[in-house]
Amino acid sequence: MKKKAIEKIPYIGIERTSRKRGAKYIAATMVKIVDHEKHLITEVYRNKKENLTVPLVRIVLTKKDFGTFFTESGEWSRCLISGTFYVSKYPVWDKNGMKWDAEKENVIRSDEDLQRIKRFPGITERRWRSQTWYELINDRIEDISAKERRERDKRRCQRRQQGLKEREENTPEIDERKILDYADSVIFHEKHYLYYKKDGSWVRVACSKCGGVTDRRWKPGISYESQFMPMISEPRKGGLGTCPLCGAQGEWEPQGKMKSYNRNRGHIFIGQKYRETGMVFRYFEVEKEYQLGLICEERGQVMENAREKLSGIEIARVYFEEGKMPQKDYHKYNQYSGRDFWDDCNLYGTQSISIDKAPILKETYEEMRGTFLQYSAMQEYAEAESGCINPVRYAELYMEYPQIEMLTKLGLIKVVESMMGYRLEIVEDICANRVDTFLGIRKEHIRQLIRSQGDRDILKVMQMERRLGQRWTDEQIEKIAELKLDTMQGWTDVLKYIGIQKMLNLIGKYAGVGVEYKIGCSFALSRLREVAQTYIDYIRMRILLGYDMSNTVYLAPRDLNKNHQRMVMEFNKKEADKRIKEVNIKYPLIKKHYRRLRKQFCYEDEVLCIRPARDAGEIVMEGRILHHCVGLDTYLKKHNDGITTILFLRKKKEPDVPYITVEIRPDDFLIFQWYGAHDKKPDKEDIEMWLNKYVTKLKCGKIGTLEAGQQALAMLA
Repeated sequence: MKKKAIEKIPYIGIERTSRKRGAKYIAATMVKIVDHEKHLITEVYRNKKENLTVPLVRIVLTKKDFGTFFTESGEWSRCLISGTFYVSKYPVWDKNGMKWDAEKENVIRSDEDLQRIKRFPGITERRWRSQTWYELINDRIEDISAKERRERDKRRCQRRQQGLKEREENTPEIDERKILDYADSVIFHEKHYLYYKKDGSWVRVACSKCGGVTDRRWKPGISYESQFMPMISEPRKGGLGTCPLCGAQGEWEPQGKMKSYNRNRGHIFIGQKYRETGMVFRYFEVEKEYQLGLICEERGQVMENAREKLSGIEIARVYFEEGKMPQKDYHKYNQYSGRDFWDDCNLYGTQSISIDKAPILKETYEEMRGTFLQYSAMQEYAEAESGCINPVRYAELYMEYPQIEMLTKLGLIKVVESMMGYRLEIVEDICANRVDTFLGIRKEHIRQLIRSQGDRDILKVMQMERRLGQRWTDEQIEKIAELKLDTMQGWTDVLKYIGIQKMLNLIGKYAGVGVEYKIGCSFALSRLREVAQTYIDYIRMRILLGYDMSNTVYLAPRDLNKNHQRMVMEFNKKEADKRIKEVNIKYPLIKKHYRRLRKQFCYEDEVLCIRPARDAGEIVMEGRILHHCVGLDTYLKKHNDGITTILFLRKKKEPDVPYITVEIRPDDFLIFQWYGAHDKKPDKEDIEMWLNKYVTKLKCGKIGTLEAGQQALAMLA
């Protein structure tokens, strides 16, 4: 379509406005020959005297092409002039929104103009409905667009099929026997089964490797002849034995536990050179099937033979070429024609083929020589991961981030693992050539990061150190990573008022005697993290409440738990007072049944004491202080209705400091759950042991008597 020539054609113009009621636009048509081709030109004018010389739009239609020219902007468009049934029905020149009376608003100048449209080649009327002038043109535009779309899809399909054919022709042949042998060694560990069935002192053995079946003694007889009979050691399920026929080692499996067959599956990669400098990684699914043949005799099922079958099939190929996007091809099966074929798109839904990490044949690294992946350090990474990686993901990552070669060779394996797991947020500067700039850390910490093999927690602390403009020692970085302070909200605000070393010392001090950093004890680690969270919460609340943080008494309180509890109550006082008032009114039975419940559940020993909640407000405050969900209406309603009971387990020395919250069923004393601060379980083993003894005493009736509860009731008086 010659757009410049069409723009030079004079406008048709309208002599007078239309008197039809509601008419807003008038259309006029003409047919012109442009570049030896017939053009239908339709112009739309506003139905006003001052707008009868210049149209709003000029719609041009040929036998095979179309276009819409907007006179105000001077731009061409290939959009539909009228929306589809599912989108809208008003023409493009009406910008006021959907109009149900568009036919009345858009009229044509004369019947001659309408006949000119109908007679134009390619335009056909729909006999089953009447059409406006712009719908006639729009239908023809849709037909042209659909034809162009079909041709584009056809060309795209031809290009895809041609590319698929070229890739198949350039893919090297492969020795499938070598792949199966490698899979049997690496994945299935050359496992065989020895099926057996005992019959007195005799046993029948069937070997899956050789397929033979034989009878042997496993228990010596008392006769003279039995001394010369062949014997084997007693078969035991899961144990290792030796086949008396072929000498192969296998796992004993009783006949009665064996079905007709069982299968083990796995995957394996092999990489081959593709064309000049490319690589193709081929993904195989291998399977080892074990079968036991049985026949029926008078005495029951008898083993006749056994066999094992190793098979494999290539399910995916991924082609890599320098400067090109990776291309994945998948092996499919056409159930209608009964033929296998390769396609460049995956299956849909749950049947899609996923490529995961798997062992790689060592020949792959020899094939890499001379390719653009030769120096990718894939072999070094595979050796660090015991030979089981996803080379496709590694090659994709190498094409986008060539720096992983440097990371792998430096021993930062855990950093590469994070990148392989799509955790690319650890990369600070994707264009950097140096490790410290690439990861966003200080240069002096590279050695420490290498010693930790690129530990992600340590790396995150190093990145935060640089972002905050701090200078931390290697020991401080390790302690921060151990505490996982970077995951705690607002901990960097604390550094404005206290140094990192002093904060770490205070956390260690509050944790208690015997709890130290870097001793490898899970209890010490959980205790340190719990204290760190409490301390950071305490300081943040002090800051938000406007306290003078230059006061060292505020920064290092003598009793952290009591001060934290006081800050929580002060911080949430207004909101908490309103909530407590509401729940006490809404759930009055909690307070009413308190005296009965304390006689039933109150108990203490030398270290801990336990009691029920006095009212609903106390449960709400317990949840606020310990930062868990016990104060929700769900738990309050269950306690109020007697379905469950909320108990407070506390240290005897600090009976007013929340420690553990327990939810128990009063009917059978079943503990549903128990949690400490932040939904964690401090001193888990000790607490569970204590609660088990407590439940035993409840069931035996040793709690609830006057003698047993006298001391506990005195404490609550």
